[in-house]
Amino acid sequence: MKKFNIRKVLDGLTAASSSSTAASLQSGNRENDMIQETLQSEHFQLCKTVRHGFPYQPSSMAFDPVQKILAIGTQSGALRLFGRAGVECFCQHESGSAVIQLEFLVNEGALVSALADDSIHLWNLRQKLPAILHSLKFNRERITFCHLPFQSKWLYVGTERGNIHIVNVESFTLSGYVIMWNKAIELSSKTHPGPVVHISDNPMDEGKLLIGFECGIVVLWDLKSKKADYRYSYDEAIHSVAWHHEGKQFVCSHSDGTLTTWNIRAPAKPAQIITPHGKQPKDGKKPEPCKPILKVEYKTTRAGDPFMILCGGLSYDTVGRRACLTVMHGKSTAVLEMDYPIVDFLTLCETPYPNDFQEPYAVVVLLEKDLVLIDLAQIGYPIFENPYPLSIHESPVTCCEYFADCPAEIIPALYSVGSRQKRQGFSKKEWPISGGNWGQGTLSFSEMIITGHADGSIKFWDASALMLQVLYKLKTAKVFEKPRSKEEKSSTEIVDEDPFAIQILSWCPESRVLCVAGVSAHVIVYRFSKQEVTTEVVQLLEVRMQCELNEVESPECGGEQASAVSTPGTQSSPQTSLPQSHPSTSSNNSSDGLRDNVPCLKVRSSPLKQSAGYQVELLIQLVWVSGEPPQQITSLAVNSAYSLVAFGNGNGLAVIDYLQKTLLLNMSIAELYGSTDPHHRQPRSPRKTRQPSAGLCDGNDASAAPEEKCKSPTAKISRKINMIADQKDDARDNSFSRSRSSSVTSIDRESREVISSFYFCDSLSKKSETVAVPSLWIGTSLGSMLAIALTVPSTPEQRMQQPVGVAFCGPVVRLKGGILRMAQLDFSGTLLPHVYESWYEPNAPEEERERPQRRRPTSPPSSQENPDCQYAVVCSEKQAKVVAMPSQNCVYEHNITETSFVLRADVVTMTAGVGIACFCANGHIMTLSLPSLRPLLDVNYLPLTDMRIARTFCFSNQGQALYLTSPTEIQRITYIQETCDNLQEMLGELFTPVETPEAPNRGFFKGLFGGGAQSLDREDLFGEVSAGKASRSLAQHIPGPGGMEGMKGAASGVVGELARARIALDERGQKLGELEERTAGMMASADSFSKHAHDMMLKYKDKKWYQL
Repeated sequence: MKKFNIRKVLDGLTAASSSSTAASLQSGNRENDMIQETLQSEHFQLCKTVRHGFPYQPSSMAFDPVQKILAIGTQSGALRLFGRAGVECFCQHESGSAVIQLEFLVNEGALVSALADDSIHLWNLRQKLPAILHSLKFNRERITFCHLPFQSKWLYVGTERGNIHIVNVESFTLSGYVIMWNKAIELSSKTHPGPVVHISDNPMDEGKLLIGFECGIVVLWDLKSKKADYRYSYDEAIHSVAWHHEGKQFVCSHSDGTLTTWNIRAPAKPAQIITPHGKQPKDGKKPEPCKPILKVEYKTTRAGDPFMILCGGLSYDTVGRRACLTVMHGKSTAVLEMDYPIVDFLTLCETPYPNDFQEPYAVVVLLEKDLVLIDLAQIGYPIFENPYPLSIHESPVTCCEYFADCPAEIIPALYSVGSRQKRQGFSKKEWPISGGNWGQGTLSFSEMIITGHADGSIKFWDASALMLQVLYKLKTAKVFEKPRSKEEKSSTEIVDEDPFAIQILSWCPESRVLCVAGVSAHVIVYRFSKQEVTTEVVQLLEVRMQCELNEVESPECGGEQASAVSTPGTQSSPQTSLPQSHPSTSSNNSSDGLRDNVPCLKVRSSPLKQSAGYQVELLIQLVWVSGEPPQQITSLAVNSAYSLVAFGNGNGLAVIDYLQKTLLLNMSIAELYGSTDPHHRQPRSPRKTRQPSAGLCDGNDASAAPEEKCKSPTAKISRKINMIADQKDDARDNSFSRSRSSSVTSIDRESREVISSFYFCDSLSKKSETVAVPSLWIGTSLGSMLAIALTVPSTPEQRMQQPVGVAFCGPVVRLKGGILRMAQLDFSGTLLPHVYESWYEPNAPEEERERPQRRRPTSPPSSQENPDCQYAVVCSEKQAKVVAMPSQNCVYEHNITETSFVLRADVVTMTAGVGIACFCANGHIMTLSLPSLRPLLDVNYLPLTDMRIARTFCFSNQGQALYLTSPTEIQRITYIQETCDNLQEMLGELFTPVETPEAPNRGFFKGLFGGGAQSLDREDLFGEVSAGKASRSLAQHIPGPGGMEGMKGAASGVVGELARARIALDERGQKLGELEERTAGMMASADSFSKHAHDMMLKYKDKKWYQL
């Protein structure tokens, strides 16, 4: 057990009796010696699990037509591989260079990637986590284009200089065979032809290679004779080339928006020139030039006209028009508009063989921010419904929450209402990218992710079993009036863009109550319902929160500061929380023309139709105060058992009763401290014409009559100023005091206290309490934890009629840094679950409605020997403390970081126990045990490079965490050993054994007269024996990062298979050679014996027997 240090407990606290404090702490420590902690350091290990979302900044794409796997490369060197729904994989090139091209070894479980740093890599996809087997780094030439023929091991690499090198993908070595640009063009051009932009072999003759140069020259190269057969020249730059499957024609796309069709035996001029989007002049002149056609594909069908699919080529007068994909089929031309610019597209065909009818059935279109599949077989070219979670970034993510071990019924309920939101008009066919298999292992608990977005939408995701599927989408902006144009934009808005953006989420899974705070200082409470309703008027509550304390010359009433505050006898109107007796508050502008008492957003005036799902219960808006806009909300909490919402900012906090639609509490932070305020707060110099504010007198002072409160809105302010003045001398010695200058401009803004966190619970918040009562714990940015006791009527009938009582308990504990998270443990060290009320149908008739009782954790009654039966866990940006309740003695303390600060902290439950998980700004992820706060894990994982990570990083139960690693992608990680051990089983498999389709039948006459496809022995042509070795300085071979382990892994991949087959062939050939040598030796011996026998026969032929 950790040794207790009394000095750490007293650090930062006000002076107290050291002897009595030490005694109480020691007794608390002895009590905690009996708590057996089960969490140990061996329970923790950090690793990435899966990445969801659309690949950020995609740059290239490839498809394996047999395995049905799609690969996407990005500008940051990432690889995303997609199979069937739920089968995804993420890989990363170490260099981080952009992926310029991808080539599958079709049905071999391998992928070649070419990067912008002139390196090519071979990936083994036969393992669940793909790895690089070989790399080749070009030193003297820049790679521009690659081509790997079907069922070939020789990769053609085109360069910026116009040369073509050939790489053996088995050994990743260069062949000595090189096609030099000057040999390819010879005298057809006087200048350099530019980079190689296309390479492909003739579908009917593998010995003929088509090379496209940027300048407009195309060369048909004979690989065997090492010379050009034909050269085709056009005066416009080439962007892409596509073959007809018979190998007699090819099509080029050009920079002026034209398509040229060439017969291979007629190089003099194109057989056809068309401008798909050009306006044809009547006088027969050349059409006006259009934008470049960046890519064209030419696909044939047996029973109809061929398809010609292209992107780009629009006329220049279509300025501002969105990117388009053009599908030309026979005489019809369809122009399909896309939401984002097109990065690449691929046509999916029935056969992988280029020399057969292609039979295209779909087009994969890779956009900058989306992936679209178009069905070519149906009229109108509908799109397929995308099963991948690629819509995370549909609107930028502004906040994120992660929930593990959710109630079992919540996911089906959300799916049920979300299924009604699905779009119609999709293709009826199944998603064609269907490769791979799901993982075998699963997690025993359900997981959910909730994302808030810049347009005010909220998405609920099912994140169970390492998958991600959208369940339901909620649009919070529906409750507001949307300006039709920027000119109609309200002058009261406090943000220029995205006024509906979600800032904070608070969700109770058991009761399904959702509360969101937006950037326009608004809070919306939602209830879940399975019935559709129409709301005539949205329930609105406006809250006026005063900015700072003002000087008051003559207070109208005196009296001491009340330590307990209760709700007023008269409830506020649902439409406003402001007393209407003040002329200044009932108008939108004060006497000096300043905006006053107006919210930032205009509420919808027409009836609101709310479908089944989340429906608005209450809208809360902060209003302008004397020309000053409301501050954005910094903390938010909702509790279904008490039917309360608490939110706070730099001005103070407000507590709302969303059942009675009333404002329960509206106070500044200084008023929460009462006479125990440790901070030195300077009064603010008011404007001369400023009206007194009623924001601090919303019926919260129990010492004054209701009439007196409305007449004297400044009484509370004046008392607070007097209190600060009286405590000025004592505050000089307080280590937490801030700037004491009376000048407004010299006040340290960073030291201004802000409400940073809330926690609703049943606790012993007062030292004299023996029974846990409903409470609200409040954490501030200066490290104070304060408590408010709540008196909640017990029965539903009383709850609707009687107000909730409030009593201030004052500060509980002080920490260094802002409070991030608070939680509660029972006497045995077990985490007490939050109090909640189970879900019920809010729109059911009263007689049918069965409202369940609220669920609250049970705490044993305290005894005189051991009065502490609860523990408060408080974690700040710098340290964590465990405080015994109700004695409020700190029993454990741990300084998390000295040089950095904690960005996110959560109290999490795992199978082995309870702990605190922290993510620091220096990239460290740490876990601490509870209640002793022993460090269990400290890993330097991810340095904070973007505020997006800080805004979205969150932990959940069962050792899971996530963050937004890019604007479009969610990275999930685990920090638990058990999940890391089972990760291989849970991940899906990309490669599955599939037989390659049979090659097309050549037919009798083609076989007889040689009209079929001509094969080529590339090994004989490009091998070292005939082509020699390439220059060593041209490229550097780099083995896979795994060393011998990588080579062992390769044994299960394509290269290993090929290598083993080659070794077996070599061994077989060696044995055959040995057998041949032995046979030849035996034949030579037999010949020698025969000759010797013949000679002997001749020698003794004529001799008699007696002459021998």
